[in-house]
Amino acid sequence: MKIKNIIVGPLETNCYLLTNGQNCLIIDPGEEADLIKKAIGDKNVVGIIITHYHFDHIGALERLKNDYQVKVYDFHSLKEGMNQIENFSFEVLFTPGHKEDSISLLFENDMFVGDFVFKNTIGRTDLEGGDFEQMKESIKKLKSYPDNIILYPGHGEFTTLKEEKENNMFFKEVLK
Repeated sequence: MKIKNIIVGPLETNCYLLTNGQNCLIIDPGEEADLIKKAIGDKNVVGIIITHYHFDHIGALERLKNDYQVKVYDFHSLKEGMNQIENFSFEVLFTPGHKEDSISLLFENDMFVGDFVFKNTIGRTDLEGGDFEQMKESIKKLKSYPDNIILYPGHGEFTTLKEEKENNMFFKEVLK
């Protein structure tokens, strides 16, 4: 599987394109549908996954869904645990805290976390749908996974679970 990151919109949202052979999954098409389509090229789009429904993660959703005639997958249509979309197998974790519909997606050692975790911090819990107590439970769940997992956030640069366990003050607080 190959991962391509396209930074879109005024809040610089990470839109990820995952390709496996000719098939492509879109994660969080925040804005700039034309830019995303150009990056997809001649790949066969098999679905769009939304990590949570904040405006900066879904700005291009309707256009891409209609242009490619594909299904949208999210908290409501994916089950926690293993899921399959065409030739993509992945694990879904329900990770509320930033928003009640937040999910994280684990493809082998690559985890797409939306605005749940950022490098050395976490997503805001003071916005609509946020809850700090739920965030702490989601962090506990995430910390049970192996250190070598690469975390791909909704904004900013990627990190590793090991780095977050060692340097993220919110992860250290949950350790207590």
